[in-house]
Amino acid sequence: MTLLRAADVTVTFGSRTLFDKVEFVIEEGERVGLVGLNGSGKSTLMKVLTGALKADSATLQIQRGARVEWLPQEPTFPEGATVASELEVAQAPLKAALDEHRALSAQLAKTPGDDVTLARLSQLSESIDRHGGWDTSFHAKKLLDRLGVKEWDRPVSELSGGQRKRVAIARALLSQPDLLMLDEPTNHLDADTVSWLEEELDSFSGALLLVTHDRYFLDGLVDRIVEVNAPGTADSGLISYPGNYETYLEQKMVALQDATVAEHKRQRWIAQEVAWLRKGVEARRTKSKARIERARKLLSERGFVRPKVPELQVAQAPRLSQTVIEAKKLTKRFGDRTIFKDVDLIVQPGERIGLVGQNGVGKTTFLRTLLGQLPSDGGTLTIGPRTKVAYYDQQRAQLDDEMTVSEAVWSDDWVLLGNQKVRLSDYLDDLGFPVPAQKQKVKALSGGERNRLLLARVFLEGANVLVLDEPTNDLDLQTLNVLERLLRQFEGVVLLVTHDRYFLDKAASSILAFEGDGRVVRYEGNWSMYVKLRPPPGPTAEPRPKAAPKPRETTPSAPKKGGRLSYKDQRELDGMEAAIDVAETKKHQLEQRLASPEVVSNAKELTSLSAELEVASKEVDRLYARWQQLQSLVEGA
Repeated sequence: MTLLRAADVTVTFGSRTLFDKVEFVIEEGERVGLVGLNGSGKSTLMKVLTGALKADSATLQIQRGARVEWLPQEPTFPEGATVASELEVAQAPLKAALDEHRALSAQLAKTPGDDVTLARLSQLSESIDRHGGWDTSFHAKKLLDRLGVKEWDRPVSELSGGQRKRVAIARALLSQPDLLMLDEPTNHLDADTVSWLEEELDSFSGALLLVTHDRYFLDGLVDRIVEVNAPGTADSGLISYPGNYETYLEQKMVALQDATVAEHKRQRWIAQEVAWLRKGVEARRTKSKARIERARKLLSERGFVRPKVPELQVAQAPRLSQTVIEAKKLTKRFGDRTIFKDVDLIVQPGERIGLVGQNGVGKTTFLRTLLGQLPSDGGTLTIGPRTKVAYYDQQRAQLDDEMTVSEAVWSDDWVLLGNQKVRLSDYLDDLGFPVPAQKQKVKALSGGERNRLLLARVFLEGANVLVLDEPTNDLDLQTLNVLERLLRQFEGVVLLVTHDRYFLDKAASSILAFEGDGRVVRYEGNWSMYVKLRPPPGPTAEPRPKAAPKPRETTPSAPKKGGRLSYKDQRELDGMEAAIDVAETKKHQLEQRLASPEVVSNAKELTSLSAELEVASKEVDRLYARWQQLQSLVEGA
């Protein structure tokens, strides 16, 4: 049954048309993901559906009695609101049902056998169960505790942006709506909390409309993808694809290939018709007027235009010395609180290190200490003679709101990319900022546009060490794919903080985990490998993934006394590093080939290479798991 229907939706901002008489429908229990480039109108569509934005024209129909809850990117709260008061508002229907149930129960005790009262109590019981149960505070406390919000009576105005977002998420979940709309809910959340939120939403019984750059979210939660196309393309409007994000990509690839082939045929047909028209009077004697009109109409039509994806590029950087960054026993404290303690870290050329941990655990502080922006409270720090660092600040404080787009990126009219000088205006146009937009002030840009602008500025600095603190926030999926490929191909070093698990799987070669109480532990491999290797959560978890010695049956591969492996296992362990290098190299080469335009336009080769990449990825995972097993045998012995 249809839960919400929007028809003839038209939205314009000045001379720009975002939507022109589009239609959107969501059914009961359906889970829909909205995707599209930054600025294509995803958030605007949500605002229209909730009534927060009045469209130029629109007809909205919502199922009678249905409750809709919307969580915007930047949630708002009434003046004087506290954490507890916001959760009470979210649970207002439950509280009202409980109050009425108590009153009627007391009334029934005085006048037993009242059938009307009994029937109403039965309805109220069903309503209470539907709204979350009889304990109004238990679920709320559980949600807030898992989200890391501890102080119930604290004013919301005193909370950080991340904590405010967490309170808003709890408020939305507690309201138990029939339709829950979430706009970038994973921003400001750490990777573990994002995983938890995915599980929480998976058990949500209502319909879900989701805007997120987290591809694991889209893969695991939605059953339909709606693409919001940029205005000016042949398919502007809304296009629906059944299935999750992975299925959408497959369908999108086939659709792009079909459209490219159709456009090629169309261009050939146009060439033939133009050649015929140029024959002039002689042709017109032998051909019908209908063909002439058809040819003219064909020439006037707009053909298929492949969507333009922002193109990020990195300026040429000096070659790194053998020493890049080395930290020994590095320690940082704020008062009595130890942020990190006795951290040993050797950063080598070509490494891409992902920093993970709960919000507030010290990832940004660690980066700023490594960069010398904050003094350490112990240990030594060595920076290589050729190390040149470019720093992306998650607060984007490097951008001046009063500057124009072009002024904020570079001070010259030309930029140097590799050995080639390129006009700044052309570079910005490739990045998704056409010439008119380059004269806009930074303060007028969306979050995704500001993010893209700062990345462009950082990449032009000619650094060989990129320090990126939450660069994935607000970026659309297409730009994320471009950024992933750029970081994988970057020949320098990348230090990366992000909550995007998919991005860490694609871009990180090792993980630096901030585990609390000052512990910082390094794990080889990407996010998925880290999840396998890290100790289980709990108060007794060890900082490193070492298994306790267990009795083993006597087998040819069992460790011998004295901590030695069998001859066969020792030979396998000795060659494991080389085997992993070969497997990762093969995987990287396949990823590069899959990203090339030639493969993207060839469906047969794309399918074949995708299958090869899946096999290669599994082989890398198998080798890492076997390496960890052999290491455990040595340590366990």
